[in-house]
Parts: sequence; C-alpha cells; structure tokens
Amino acid sequence: MFDVDRVLQQTFVARVEHYPSIGSTNDRAIQCADGPGGQLPLLIVADCQTAGRGRGSHRWWTGRGSLAMSLLLEAEAFGPTRSSAPPMAALAVAVALVDTLTPRLPSHRPGIHWPNDIMVGERKLAGILVEVLPNRRHVVGIGLNTNNSLADAPAELKQTVATLKDLTGKECNPTELLVELLEHIERVFSQLAADPRQIGARADALCLQHGQTLTVTLGSRSTQGRCAGIAPDGALMLETPDGRQSFCTGVLRP
Repeated sequence: MFDVDRVLQQTFVARVEHYPSIGSTNDRAIQCADGPGGQLPLLIVADCQTAGRGRGSHRWWTGRGSLAMSLLLEAEAFGPTRSSAPPMAALAVAVALVDTLTPRLPSHRPGIHWPNDIMVGERKLAGILVEVLPNRRHVVGIGLNTNNSLADAPAELKQTVATLKDLTGKECNPTELLVELLEHIERVFSQLAADPRQIGARADALCLQHGQTLTVTLGSRSTQGRCAGIAPDGALMLETPDGRQSFCTGVLRP
C-alpha cells in the first residue's frame, strides 16, 4: 500500500491516482491526457496491473506486490524537444532506476539493456515504456519487480525475470522506494534538459551489453554486430563488417 500524502509532499508530482488494480497505468495516463485539464505531473500507480504493456506487442507481468506506475508529463519537463524523444527519455529513467536500486542490491550489479530494460545478470528486473502523445505530452511507464516473487510468475518467465524480494530475501517499503525513485527521476530530467549528453554517458557506463553480439531489426532489415555501447545521443552503437552503425530505434535480440 502506498502513502499517497507522503508522495505528494516529498516529490515533484502534482497529483496521484492510486488503484488496487488496473488494466494498464499507461492506458490510464493516456486517458487523462485527453481529458479535462489538471495539474501535471500526474502519477498513476497501481498495486496490480492486469494488462501491462511493454514495447511493441510485448506484455509486462505485474505480480501482486510489484510497482506499476506511469507519469504523465508536459514535453517541457525534458527540456528541448530533441532531448525528450525516445530513447533519451527512457534512458534517463533507466539511469534513475539503477541509481535507486544499486544501494538496495549490494551483492548484485543492476544495469541497463538498451533501450529500456533494467537487468541483473541475464534477468529482467524492470522495464520502461515511454509514449509520446499527439499533444506532445509524454507518458513514462515503469514496471519494477519489487515485493512480488518468481514463485508466482508464469512458467515461461521464471528463468528470465528477477524481483527485489527474491534478490534480497526481504520486502521493501513500497512508499520509500517510490519516493526515492521519483527523486532520482526528477534529477535525471533536470540533467536531460540541461545536458542530454550527460545522460547518454551515464547510460553507456551502466550498459551491460558492451562487447555482446546483438541483432537490431528495423522493418525487414536486420543488422548484426558487436555492441560498442550507447552514444551520447542515446543511440545503440554496433561494430559491423560495414563499420560502426548507430540505431535510435529497432527490435533488439542477442
């Protein structure tokens, strides 16, 4: 259970909607973006999400006890328009997630898989979905496996996901975690507005894919190469037989 009053008092969000259960926090944020005016940022947070979304057609498992949240923000929250476009917004949130999680995981090394996953080893701990709406407002969705457990995960996910509870052997205070995460998000948004390249450099330092052979698919074209990290503008860099290539979007697989 979240302490909504504490979140409002201690973070940069202006409004909070808290649901015991919801289909998708991103879908609710999109509904709010098209509705009557209200002060932003708006935080949508849920104890349970029944239709969580990832990139493309991917679905996000939200076990009871996990953190499912979306922020609805004006584009100005990110500074210049060029800085707000994915993948930079997603990478900024990824940096905030790693900075939140690292002190809680002293025996592990959480890091970033471009463009929007937080990993511990080969297991996914969190995912990010940024959606830019026609009115230029942004929805930043975050799914973080916190107090849920792999024991409750679908069979097909048990070997590929991680939870804070399973990694640490204890439950965390959900409000404290949320407040800390929002504080880090506010900080990285300020950095993104002032100096986007700083976010790109942090994301590159936290990227766990350096040296791995990756394949990026754009439409009908697939490009394979060795990961050379994340560029200052947030693009994924691959060393290929045709030289270094950069990708700002695409479907990624090992």
